[in-house]
Amino acid sequence: MTGANGDADDVARAPWIPGPRRAADDHADLENPFAGPEPEPEAEPEVPVLTHGVLKSLLGAWALSACSAGETQAVEDHLTACAPCADEALRLRDAVALLHEDRDLDLDPLLRSRVLENCLGRRPARIPIPDWVTPYDAETARLDALLRDIGESEWHAPVRLKWYEEDRIVRRKATVAGVIGHLLAVDGLVSAALGLDDPLGAGTPELSPSERTEAFWAGLDRPPNRSLRGPWREQSHTLIRTVSFAGRGVADLTVTYKDFALPLRDSLLERAFECWVHADDIANAVAYPYAPPSGAHLHDMIDLAARLLPAALAGRRRTGLAAPARHLVTAGAPGRSLHLEVEGAGGGHWYIALDSPAAIGSPERAVAQVAMDGVEFCQLVAGHISPEEAAAGQDGDREAIRDVLSAAASLSRL
Repeated sequence: MTGANGDADDVARAPWIPGPRRAADDHADLENPFAGPEPEPEAEPEVPVLTHGVLKSLLGAWALSACSAGETQAVEDHLTACAPCADEALRLRDAVALLHEDRDLDLDPLLRSRVLENCLGRRPARIPIPDWVTPYDAETARLDALLRDIGESEWHAPVRLKWYEEDRIVRRKATVAGVIGHLLAVDGLVSAALGLDDPLGAGTPELSPSERTEAFWAGLDRPPNRSLRGPWREQSHTLIRTVSFAGRGVADLTVTYKDFALPLRDSLLERAFECWVHADDIANAVAYPYAPPSGAHLHDMIDLAARLLPAALAGRRRTGLAAPARHLVTAGAPGRSLHLEVEGAGGGHWYIALDSPAAIGSPERAVAQVAMDGVEFCQLVAGHISPEEAAAGQDGDREAIRDVLSAAASLSRL
């Protein structure tokens, strides 16, 4: 037997393709005594004699199971003898499989990063984003993707903001749009430090992040809505672009938060942390799945909190909220420490100086140990859980443990 083009080799290569099968419920139920009499056997279909061109034109209908019984038999008989038509039939069957309505069409969440990595590998960016800016770039992009997915009404969904203040959790009602306004207002501190436009306007006095948020909300002509997404995203893009072009020395530029200050490197990491925390608040409000940051970025965020803990502990001690220092040492010397062990993605080991922010944490002088999951530790730093609620593995000096966990919660704010 030869194929349509007369080549006997085509027959050997032609794959056998089974036709569409009847569903199981098309057959008689032989087990059921109430199924009724067995139906008459179906008559053999009359197979028409068709030319190669006609049979080839029927391949699409055959793949969709739209041919008559006789045409189906004719096509399948032809496929056993014609390799080119058999290959085309396989491709059409694969294409039909993509048309099923129950197929999951969601994109792989890692697709964007793979595409960017491949593009940058082929043609690196002329002005690359500094490594210390990438957490802020990633978290603002993830939040913006969430905002693109929600509907108009969800911008007014209630969001329950909470933080830890004066040794208690404080709550504040807002909306999704209000949270974006909050991020816009506080990111304005970084903009002002870089000489860019402040969203609160020129000549705004020095205000804390909470005061800036309240001032921004109060200055709106109407309740915040989705129109804030554009200014917020444009501001984040401008910050990233400006820092990337500014060069290496800009990382040490001081950003003032009224009551404290951070170098720009740490300030953008702090803004990335708050962007993630509030994105998670929004996701919970609109029932949207939202994952923690990547392990590397989460590690940087935990490291920033660990570096801020000695100063926070000293501040609480001055107001009588923490136990007095026990063993003061000279600046730069190893001091009494707490071993903070963070588990999971982004985890690591940190030694927190207990008696002076100028001391160095030391494994040899550790008097207590706390073990926590990385995301749970960040929830504590965000003020979303209290020190008492933190499910920490604890060992050693209970007073030191209580003071450090409380100091971690005190880092939070609106």
